[in-house]
Amino acid sequence: MPRFRETDVSSPDAAALLTEYFAERESTFPSAQGSYTTTLPDATAFVPPSGVFVVVDGDPAGPDSGSPSAASACGGIRLIAPSASGAVRYEVKHLFVRPAGRARGLGRALLDELERRAAAFGAGEIVLDTNDSLAAAGGLYRSAGYRKIEPYNANPNATTWYGKTVQEGTT
Repeated sequence: MPRFRETDVSSPDAAALLTEYFAERESTFPSAQGSYTTTLPDATAFVPPSGVFVVVDGDPAGPDSGSPSAASACGGIRLIAPSASGAVRYEVKHLFVRPAGRARGLGRALLDELERRAAAFGAGEIVLDTNDSLAAAGGLYRSAGYRKIEPYNANPNATTWYGKTVQEGTT
């Protein structure tokens, strides 16, 4: 079972995961879209209650692999400008699962945890952006109830923006 640990984005575990995340995005970014633009996260944006960054501890290969526990995934939420309707909005950022942990439900568990934390901070809406080349990520977001929305930022790496209303009592 994964353990979710709050950490600074510059902690050794978070930095290692983010380095892998950016390297993978750079190497797999569709050449027809140009080059991937790496934007390091601002640590001050991920400090409660304005945000939080989470590292997932646990063996990414599963409990029967015999491998020691290690940081296997990360992601964060941060407060951004309210929606046009005035809803408090948090944005999911840098959701990343190491390859050995993929297709095991870890991404969904991490997304659920980030949503829970955003709701606890008072979010009325959660938004995120992604690139259509990340088909599994898009499938995860749609299956979690996210709907396509108009762009809310100018992320040069994004091709699709998603949003989800936070349900009352979600924590």
